[in-house]
Amino acid sequence: MKMHLKVLGIAGLAAAPLAVSSQANTELPEYTPVSGISGTLNSVGSNTLTVVLQLLGEGFQNLYPNVNIQIQGAGSGTAPAALIDGTAQLGPMSREIRPAEVDAFEARYGHKPTQVAIGIDALAVFVHRDNPIEGLSLPQIDAIFSSTNRLGHSPIRTWGEAGLRGEWANQRVSIYGRNSVSGTYGVFRAISLGGGDFDGARYQEMPGSSAVVQAIGEDRNAIGYSGVGYLTPGTRAIKVGSQTGGSLFEPSLENAAAGDYPLSRLLFIYVNKAPNQSLDALTGEFLRFALSRQGQAIVERAGFFSLPASFAGQQRQAIN
Repeated sequence: MKMHLKVLGIAGLAAAPLAVSSQANTELPEYTPVSGISGTLNSVGSNTLTVVLQLLGEGFQNLYPNVNIQIQGAGSGTAPAALIDGTAQLGPMSREIRPAEVDAFEARYGHKPTQVAIGIDALAVFVHRDNPIEGLSLPQIDAIFSSTNRLGHSPIRTWGEAGLRGEWANQRVSIYGRNSVSGTYGVFRAISLGGGDFDGARYQEMPGSSAVVQAIGEDRNAIGYSGVGYLTPGTRAIKVGSQTGGSLFEPSLENAAAGDYPLSRLLFIYVNKAPNQSLDALTGEFLRFALSRQGQAIVERAGFFSLPASFAGQQRQAIN
C-alpha cells in the first residue's frame, strides 16, 4: 500500500510528497558493525526523543561495548547551544532548528549544522480515559488552549462548549503542555494556535512529555499534548481534524503520511559536520545504526513511526 508523506509539522519541513510504503522497514538496509568504534557519545536536546535515544543507545552499545552514551533531555532549545560549545555530538530536536540558532552555529564554525531526520511523530492530543469526546478540530483546540483565538473559534472553557453533554457539560477544561524550551511546545503552538499565545492563566507547563500525560491521567477534566508514543492506560489520544465540522483523524502513520492528521512532524538529530568532511566515526556509525532496519525498528518500538526507505536513504547520504 502506497501513501504520501506531505508536510510534516511546521510548513516547510518537507517541500514535496514522499512515497511511503507500509513495508518500508523491510526495505531498509541491515546494519553491519565495523571495527574500532569506541569512546563517549553525548546527546543534549529534545525530551521527546529521550526514550528513543536511550533504546538506540542500548542497541548500539550491544554492538560496541566500548562505547559510553550520555543522554540529556532538557528540551530541543538546549541542543543548538550544546552543539555550538562542543559539549554534545548529537543535538536531538523535535522541531526544525531556527534561523537564529543556525546563524549562531555558523558564526562559530563557518558552516551550518547538518540535519538528520530519524523518525516521524504524530503529536497527539490526550484526554483522560473517562472523557467520551471523539475528537476536536484545530480551531477548537486553539479555542481551548489559547488567549488569542487566531483560528477563529469562540473561546472554549467547559467541556460543554466543546460539545459534551450530561455530567460533562459544566466541567471546566484544565489544560496541560510543555514549556517554551520544548520543540513539542513550538510545533503545537505553531499549528494548533496559529502561532498565537497560550492562555497563561490556565496553562499548566510540565517539564517533560511523560509528566504531561501523567498529569492528564490524574485529572478527569484535563486535555494536553505530547508525542503519541507517550500514551498511558489513564489517557486517550483523540482524533484531530483541520476544520470544525470536517473529518477527524486518528494519529496513525497512514493518516500522517496522507497529510490528513494535521499534527505530524519529523524528528531530527543535528550534528556538526563540515562540508566535504566525514563525521567522526562514533557519531557517524550511531546515525547509520539509527537509520538502518534495526534502528528504525527501535524507533517504532519507542512509539514513533519509521522513515520511508527512500527518505531514510537521503538521510544516510547527508552524513556521508
